[in-house]
Amino acid sequence: MIRNKNYTLIRNKNYTLYNGVEIPMIGFGTWQSKDGEEAYNACKWALQYGYRHIDTAYIYGNEGSVAKAIKDSGIDRKEIFITTKLPDYIKTYNETIEYFNKSLANLETDYLDLFLIHAPWPWANVGSDCTLGNIEAWKAMIELYKQGKIRAIGVSNFHKKDIEPLIESTGFKPMVNQIRYFIGNRQDHITDYCQANGILIEAYSPMATGEMLKNEEMLKLAEKYNTTVPKICIRYCIQKNTLPLPKSVTESRIKDNLDVDFEISNEDMNYLDSLYHIVSTRPFRD
Repeated sequence: MIRNKNYTLIRNKNYTLYNGVEIPMIGFGTWQSKDGEEAYNACKWALQYGYRHIDTAYIYGNEGSVAKAIKDSGIDRKEIFITTKLPDYIKTYNETIEYFNKSLANLETDYLDLFLIHAPWPWANVGSDCTLGNIEAWKAMIELYKQGKIRAIGVSNFHKKDIEPLIESTGFKPMVNQIRYFIGNRQDHITDYCQANGILIEAYSPMATGEMLKNEEMLKLAEKYNTTVPKICIRYCIQKNTLPLPKSVTESRIKDNLDVDFEISNEDMNYLDSLYHIVSTRPFRD
C-alpha cells in the first residue's frame, strides 16, 4: 500500500462547507441497516473505530437505533456530525417543520448537523415535477437553519434542474448534494455543476451497492495496492473531492473501511475514470 508520509488520518480530516461548517471527510451510511440490534451495533462499531459522521434518514426507520448508539458511545454530541433527511414525499412548508421535529425527537438531539431533502420527487413517482413543493420545503429548512436548529442544509439525488429553482426562489444555495456516486457512475454533469458552485458532493453507494467487489479490474488494482476493493472505491471518491458514505453491518469491514490513508496514483485514477462500463443494476436507494 502506497502511503503519503505527510498525511493526517482521513478519519481526522474534514471538508469545509461554504458556510464554514466542518464536516468529516468520510461518513458512515445506515441505509438498509435494520432498526434495532443491526443498526445499533453498526453505529456503535463505527463510532468505536473512529467515524464521527453518521448518515441516516427518516424513511430508513432506524433513527432511534442511531440515537441509542450515539448516546451509549459516551462521545460528546458536539464531536459527532449527524445527518438525516426529509422524507421524499414531504413537499410542504409545514410538513417539513413537522418531520424535522420528528427526526429531532427520534435522534434525541436538539439540533442537526445536516438536513437534506431526500429526493426531488417521491420514490413512488420518480421523475415527477415537484418544483413548487421542493421550494416550500427548502424555505422551511432555511428558516430552521437561521434559527440555529440545523448547522447545514442540502439536498439528495437532485440534478441541476432541481437545484436551480431553489436558488432562484430563495437566494440560498444548498451546501451539500448527496448522490449515488462510484467508479464508472460519477454523474459528471451534476458533480461538475455542484463542485463549480461550492456544493459538496456526498457519494452514497461508493462500492456500487456491493457490485464492485467481484469486478476483475478492481480486484487487480486492489492487489497492486495491497488493499481491498472497498478501500480503493472509498479512496477514489476522496481523491475526487467527494465525501464517501460506506455502509456495512460487519464489524471487521466497518473498521477496515476507515483505513484509506494511501494515495492512488494519477495514472491509476485516470484508468478508473475510464471504467464507464461499471454500472450498478441496483435501483436508487428507497
